[in-house]
Amino acid sequence: MSGAPTFDGLVARVGGSVGAFDRDQWNALAGGGNPFVSHEFLTALEDSGSVGQGTGWQSAPVVISAEDGPLLAAMPAYLKGHSQGEYVFDHAWADAYERAGGSYYPKLQIAAPFTPATGPRLLLADEALAAPLLGAAEQLCLQNGFSSAHATFIEPEQQRLFEEAGWMLRSDIQFHWHNRGFGSFDDYLATLASRKRKALRKERAAAQAEVEIHRLRGADIDKVHWDAFWGFYQDTGARKWGTPYLTREAFDLLGERMGDKILLVLALQDGVPVAGALNFIGGDALYGRYWGCTRDIRFLHFELCYYQAIDAAIELGLARVEAGAQGGHKLARGYEPVETVSAHWIADPGLRSAVAEFLELERAGVVSDRNYLAGRTPFRQD
Repeated sequence: MSGAPTFDGLVARVGGSVGAFDRDQWNALAGGGNPFVSHEFLTALEDSGSVGQGTGWQSAPVVISAEDGPLLAAMPAYLKGHSQGEYVFDHAWADAYERAGGSYYPKLQIAAPFTPATGPRLLLADEALAAPLLGAAEQLCLQNGFSSAHATFIEPEQQRLFEEAGWMLRSDIQFHWHNRGFGSFDDYLATLASRKRKALRKERAAAQAEVEIHRLRGADIDKVHWDAFWGFYQDTGARKWGTPYLTREAFDLLGERMGDKILLVLALQDGVPVAGALNFIGGDALYGRYWGCTRDIRFLHFELCYYQAIDAAIELGLARVEAGAQGGHKLARGYEPVETVSAHWIADPGLRSAVAEFLELERAGVVSDRNYLAGRTPFRQD
């Protein structure tokens, strides 16, 4: 790939992998708040073959530094040959552009792969480097004939940086649980309408009567646990995506490199794991990522993925739980609709104009949907 723009003595360049960069320098920019932009998480995906050759995700991190100096800015970026594993859907844009004679792929994706969780997408020593870093991404696309660049699930604090650079913003809805200073799950239940409160208690009791639940962190998670979870993950992945995104080795590497940031919840019957939910622990949030089971047990999905996550967030003093993409059923369990934002830069003026018009119409629908959903939460109205 061509192109190494300079900015007042600083140089922007593209790496072949996150692993090519110094871990401490990368993490100094990433901070400790979001596990999915850490050197450990991103290199685990690379080293396990979850991204790379044959996956349609080619690592292409864009960084800025002085000559032979430390990293001053970075973005986790990937050349994409498809639109799978992103959770922000641009298939219609790709189809329209291809029908018009254009080539939508490859495109540049600025993201934590396979991870619909909000976080920083520009890792900056100084906010003034946001515009040069985004400019470097644009130049990478222009100089190599890539159609577009897309940043997904951008944390609220960084959204204006993309907008100020002229990128188009797109909104969607996720469901997050908010910890309003609760000391226990019962404290949370007390905020619900009576009928909803009784329903949640019944769901928890029914699920817990069928299984023994264990929460594991760090060194408590061993190969046996990962083997069990791999079976759950494969089952869910095969049903949802056809082929699971992560390889078996990815789980071992994640456990080795960032086990203190992982919460694995397992359900056992007669000592045998029958279901599991994998969560990552951030600075102010618990992120629910994967779930699976080998036995169909009523309400167990809700117990492991939603109620156990609430328990853990309260115990850890975390402000919220992000339970991933989709799932209107989360609403009835106290997960509230929140806006998620992506940003898009498109090289072709005609496609850019068409997408801008589409986004304007879509945005009105998203606002309407969010307002409707906000009125259907299970909380007391007094």
